[in-house]
Amino acid sequence: MRRLVSTSIVENPLGIHNHLSNFASRIDFMAKKALQKEKLTAIQYDRSGFDDAQLLNIYRSILLPRMIEEKMLILLRQGKVSKWFSGIGQEAVAVGATLALQSTDYIMPLHRNLGVFTNRGINLTQLFAQWQGSREGFTKGRDRSFHFGSPEHRIIGMISHLGAMLPVANGVSLASNLDNDDVISLAFSGDGGASEGDFHEAINVASVWDLPVIFLVENNGYGLSTPSREQFRCKQFIDKAIGYGIEGVQVDGNNILDVHRAVTKIAANMRKNRKPVILEAMTFRMRGHEEASGTKYVPQELFDEWGKKDPVGNYERFMIDEGILDEAKVTEIRKEFKALINQHLEEAWALPEVTSDTQFELADVYAKDEVALTPPPSDIGDRELRVVDACKEALEQGLERDPKIIMMGQDIAEYGGVFKVSDGFLEKFGKDRIRNTPICESAIIGSGIGLALRGLSSVVEMQFADFVSCGINQMANNLAKTHYRWDLPVRVTVRMPTGAGSAAGPFHSQSNEAWFAKTPGLKVVYPSNAFDAKGLLTTALLDPNPVVFFEHKYLYRSSSSIVPEAYYNLPFGKAGIVKEGNDLTIVAYGWAVQWAENAAAAMPDTSIEIIDLRSLIPWDKETVLESVKKTGKCLIVHEDTQTLGFGAEIAAVVADEAFQWLDAVSYTHLR
Repeated sequence: MRRLVSTSIVENPLGIHNHLSNFASRIDFMAKKALQKEKLTAIQYDRSGFDDAQLLNIYRSILLPRMIEEKMLILLRQGKVSKWFSGIGQEAVAVGATLALQSTDYIMPLHRNLGVFTNRGINLTQLFAQWQGSREGFTKGRDRSFHFGSPEHRIIGMISHLGAMLPVANGVSLASNLDNDDVISLAFSGDGGASEGDFHEAINVASVWDLPVIFLVENNGYGLSTPSREQFRCKQFIDKAIGYGIEGVQVDGNNILDVHRAVTKIAANMRKNRKPVILEAMTFRMRGHEEASGTKYVPQELFDEWGKKDPVGNYERFMIDEGILDEAKVTEIRKEFKALINQHLEEAWALPEVTSDTQFELADVYAKDEVALTPPPSDIGDRELRVVDACKEALEQGLERDPKIIMMGQDIAEYGGVFKVSDGFLEKFGKDRIRNTPICESAIIGSGIGLALRGLSSVVEMQFADFVSCGINQMANNLAKTHYRWDLPVRVTVRMPTGAGSAAGPFHSQSNEAWFAKTPGLKVVYPSNAFDAKGLLTTALLDPNPVVFFEHKYLYRSSSSIVPEAYYNLPFGKAGIVKEGNDLTIVAYGWAVQWAENAAAAMPDTSIEIIDLRSLIPWDKETVLESVKKTGKCLIVHEDTQTLGFGAEIAAVVADEAFQWLDAVSYTHLR
């Protein structure tokens, strides 16, 4: 980064005489200052609508993140922070946008948006603790650099996968519409991140649903090292707005007054006319994507051009020219900020070192389930329901009991879903709660996260379980990890019509429960009959954790059982003993439970115990082990691929914890 040595002049035009004091006798200082002023006239400011006090506040607001960054770059070289994504050169975007919003609005920032955090009143000690990896940081030492947020300040932190937070912004703004408040959300995207599928999906959903989201694209010309010409062919991102039927606005991202003015205007209009906007901020990063990547791929002339447009130096010069600042005042503010930064750094460094504590980490993977469950009635009656009808009744009763549950999915409203599970719901609960979605699994799962941030619950239907592969990032990296990162409950139930037996082909028949059973933070439920389907699905709607709920398509209309009409719940992690026996234990779930029952019926002379797991995460290890210790033999049967199905986990636990009682163990898959 040696080519950036000249930026010290740009960053601190009033301090240049301190750096060059040894040359004062040979260089006329006033001539030097005149030269510098010429370098810093690239940005023309329009102060209309801003009084002196506001302009001074804006100066302080953009200077603090710059000075924090300068300090962090020093600490990075000293090995006191491990990684840094620099926003030097782009501060006007984050600072201007944040100052223009209300404190109740939500912001989804990215790597180079330090100004979002500093201007939301975040405690600097906690901020520095986050970068130190301390437990006192925002994510208890579990995230690096800028991969964090503070829901208390309505900042929802990014994950590494770009574009992933744009759908979350949709969910936040959908909740705002449903609650009839004036909260809006602003989601940052880089120009490179705009190539992600979530970028398109999120904007398309926001447009279709009239959601008040500002999609702010920081166009700095590069996605890491790849220039814009190799990432997209459009001339400018506001042109994309035409295709979505929404407004697009472009602004000089280095002119903090223009950014502030643009966001203020967009937000004010958006609070009344609930429609999304693409805001493109033209800017440039003066350092690498992150410090380790360097900048050799960037032509020097770009640094020269954009160095003259430095948002801090130009604004400082403007303030001097306006007579609001002078050299003494600038020195005073910088001295104040330097002392503030050092004070909070010392406090962060004084915090205890992080120590490994497995129980502490595991305790945060799932939110504590403190919901009181309603047991089934003692007299369950004699009414028989098919599995599909039991699922429908569970959802209907859940929606009746909790008006904050929102259902989302393809064709679930007027059409009633491809399996008719939600048939009639639109007429009963209305369009706001029973929402047809575009074909975009990722955006809808992400929207569920956003709804949860606002205290709403959601049921997301995958038309077929196979299609969840289009939303796997939101499932595994966003939905599953939210509580672990921020201690926030996430009430999202993802319904998964699954399995073979209906001649549906390879893209509508997969058994993919094992994908999610190995993902910490998700609960996985898989009933085998109508009674369990109703009781477990009603529980899923109450659970403060994301639940992946598998419903076997073949069982929908082929399997019936007695189901009470009254509302009831069944607990997760408690297996059902379908049949007691002493000679052999069969462990199964889903359709395989019927296979086990058929096998037992065909072997009347063998005393077979059949255990229906009901839920896979958590699964009832204790009941399985007790049965195996009794029978000495274990057969694990389920519908999945031969390799690495969930049955392998059961087999491993049985072999590990019940080996001394075993006479035989077998693991089979059936298709």
